[in-house]
Amino acid sequence: MKVVKFGGSSLANASQIKKVCDIILSDKDRRLVVVSAPGKRSKEDTKVTDLLIALGQKYLKDGKADDELNAVIDRYDEIVKELGLSSDVSEVVVNDLKSRLKGDVSNKEKFMDSIKAAGEDNNAKVVAAYLKSKGIDAEYVNPKDAGLLLSDEYGNARVLPESYDNLKKLRDRKELLIFPGFFGYSKSGDVVTFPRGGSDITGSILAAAVQAEIYENFTDVDSVYAANPNIIDNPKPIPAFTYREMRELSYSGFSVLQEETLEPVYRMGIPVCIKNTNNPSAPGTLIAPTRELNNGPVVGIASDTGFCSIFVSKYMMNREIGFGRKILSILEDENLSYEHMPSGIDNMSIVLRQKQLDEDKEKRIIKRIKEELKADDVTVERNRALVMIVGEGMMRSVGILSRASTALARANVNVEMINQGSSEVSMMFGIKEEDNVTAVKALYNEFFGC
Repeated sequence: MKVVKFGGSSLANASQIKKVCDIILSDKDRRLVVVSAPGKRSKEDTKVTDLLIALGQKYLKDGKADDELNAVIDRYDEIVKELGLSSDVSEVVVNDLKSRLKGDVSNKEKFMDSIKAAGEDNNAKVVAAYLKSKGIDAEYVNPKDAGLLLSDEYGNARVLPESYDNLKKLRDRKELLIFPGFFGYSKSGDVVTFPRGGSDITGSILAAAVQAEIYENFTDVDSVYAANPNIIDNPKPIPAFTYREMRELSYSGFSVLQEETLEPVYRMGIPVCIKNTNNPSAPGTLIAPTRELNNGPVVGIASDTGFCSIFVSKYMMNREIGFGRKILSILEDENLSYEHMPSGIDNMSIVLRQKQLDEDKEKRIIKRIKEELKADDVTVERNRALVMIVGEGMMRSVGILSRASTALARANVNVEMINQGSSEVSMMFGIKEEDNVTAVKALYNEFFGC
C-alpha cells in the first residue's frame, strides 16, 4: 500500500485534478490519497487557503464577508463545472462554508481553524466525486470518522499517539480513499489544524499508521535541489537525502516539505519520494534512513530570514550554576521558543524568530536578564538570517568550516555566529538578512563548483 499526497499546485484547477487522478489510477497500490486545498493557478493568483483566511478575518471583524465568501465559492464552482460534475457538488461546498461561518466566534483561533480547514476538506470531496463519476470505487474520508486526533493547539497542532491505532484500520478498506490534509480533530470534537503546509504532515501520519510501502509526495518540481532555484540558476538536483538531512534543510528554508513532516515516517522507517505531478515519470528524490555518500560532503544549502538574536554577556558566566536555565525560564514566562543557543565561557546568544518578540517583550526581557541574572550586557540584534550547509558526509570530511568561512569572506559576508550540531550533519551561520542571497551563492559555488 502506498500513501500519496498532492500539493496545492497539483490541484489548482480541473485540468490538474484530472492529471492527479490519472496518476493515482496508474498504480493500484496508491489506495490512500491525501489532498491539499487548491493552490495558485498562476503567479498572480491566490491560494484557496489564503482566500479562506481573508474570509475568516473579514467575518470576525464585520460579522459578514459576502465578497470573500463568493470568491471561495466561485473558485470551487469553476473546478466542479470544468470537471463535468453535478451542481450538487457545488452545493455541498456552499453549505459547508456557510455552516462554518455560523460557528462560535468567541474563540477566534478555533473559528479560524475551522474556516482554514474548509480548503482541504472540500477539495477532498470534489476529487472523490470526480473519481466516482468515472466509475471508480472512491470515498471521501472524514478525519474525525477515521480517528485523526490532534492536540488542541489551534494552528499548531500535533498528532496524539492514539491516532495511529485508529488510522491503521484504513488499511483494511478496499475503496480508493481520499483524505483531506492539514487538519484533524481535538478530543472535544473541534477542528484543529497543523502549521501551514500541514497536508505533508497528514500524509506522513497516515503512511506510518498503515505501514505503507512508501509515502509519495507530489509537488511541482522534478526533484529536490541542492539550493533554492529562486537564488541559484539551475541548481543541482539531488537524487537522495537521509531523513536527518531533509529535516535540517526543511527547517532552514527548503519549501519542498513542511519541516515537521518526517517525524512519523522516520520512526517507522518508511521512505518518502518527492515527485512531480506534471512529470510523473521522473524518478524524483528519495528520502530514506541512509544513502550512499557519493556526492560530496555537502548535499544541500538552505537559508531562512526573520530571526533575531539576544546577546547576553556576564564575566565568569561559566562558573554560575543554573545561568542557562534561568534565561530559558524568562523566555518561557514570555511564551517564547528559541532556535539555537551557541555560547562561550562569558557570553551566549539566543536565536529566535523575531515575529515572537515585539518591542514591549524585548524591553521586559532585557530588563529581567539584567536585574535577575546581573548580566553585564544584554542586546538584541534583529533582521538576521540563518544559512545552513547540510550533509551526512561532513562528519567524515576535514576542512568544511574552513572552506565555508573562506567562501563567505571572499563574498564579503560577515559571519556573526556559527553553530554546529553534535551530529555534524549541519553547520549554521548567522548573518545579516541583507547578505542572505550573497551567502547562499558563495556557499553553493564553493561546494557544488558552479
